[in-house]
Amino acid sequence: MTMIEVVDLRKEFVKTIKEPGLKGAIRSLVKPEKEVFEAVKGLTFEVPKGQIFGFIGANGAGKSTTIKMLTGILKPKSGYCRINGKIPQEDREKYVRDIGVVFGQRTQLWWDLALQETYTVLKEIYDVPDAAFHKRMDFLNEVLDLKEFIKDPVRTLSLGQRMRADIAASLLHNPQVLFLDEPTIGLDVSVKDNIRQAITQINQEEGTTILLTTHDLSDIEQLCDRIFMIDKGEEIFDGTVHQLKEKFGKIKNLTFELYPGQAEKQSRFVGLPDIQVDRADLVLNIQYDSSRYQTADLIQATFSDFAVRDLKMADTGIEEIVRRFYRKEL
Repeated sequence: MTMIEVVDLRKEFVKTIKEPGLKGAIRSLVKPEKEVFEAVKGLTFEVPKGQIFGFIGANGAGKSTTIKMLTGILKPKSGYCRINGKIPQEDREKYVRDIGVVFGQRTQLWWDLALQETYTVLKEIYDVPDAAFHKRMDFLNEVLDLKEFIKDPVRTLSLGQRMRADIAASLLHNPQVLFLDEPTIGLDVSVKDNIRQAITQINQEEGTTILLTTHDLSDIEQLCDRIFMIDKGEEIFDGTVHQLKEKFGKIKNLTFELYPGQAEKQSRFVGLPDIQVDRADLVLNIQYDSSRYQTADLIQATFSDFAVRDLKMADTGIEEIVRRFYRKEL
């Protein structure tokens, strides 16, 4: 069953070009020069029910604009999106009952209310029956561990507590689709792990379809069944983490720990194409294209040139692959 359907989605904005100085400001006011900027350029994809869908891209790639169209905040110039059988812009009141939204840098909680009172207000807004509300709160308390701060005013919560509280608020009415925009931003490692575990549990136990945007690629690697990557409003990759690594993870790293007394020696691979050599004190790092160079040959040659104490070999992580994508190296 397809839960999210996006077909040839496009959005453009008109920008006023302001020239510098007083004359430029007056000219822009009297006879403004305008420029059309296409933020989203014909995106098409489908997300089946129960999938955790990683929607990623660099700043300015068009992620936020797309999310705003999917949640009904913005209207597309052309194309359409259909979520759980509904067009977001056509029937807002019914549609918002099907979705939950969490923006990592904003909150839907009332600052001066105790958290449990906030949930009571949301219960009335979404018209959740009493029995369903209590059952739901029991589940969310268990998954997100809200008990220790649920009676505290929202303004007193730490960032990690507020994020858990926001996720609970977005799930109170049992939505079919959950939009998570940077849910782990600014959190420490242990809190991030707790949030990730909660998201996984909610997805597995309730079959909630989740669309996740994040700059933390550990979120993508640990949570997502599928990655959809965009740049300048266009799709550049659609597949699993494994497929991304298989297709673009041909860059590997060899790290050699050297014995002292070899400062004058230089690797024979310096300056060769598709290979990068870095040297810092007793550590020699070789990053290379494994489709062009054999790992065994590099190791054997380095052992011949240097006295090596230890060796580590690593595949390229998803973070490096994505970084190279945006540097146009892939």
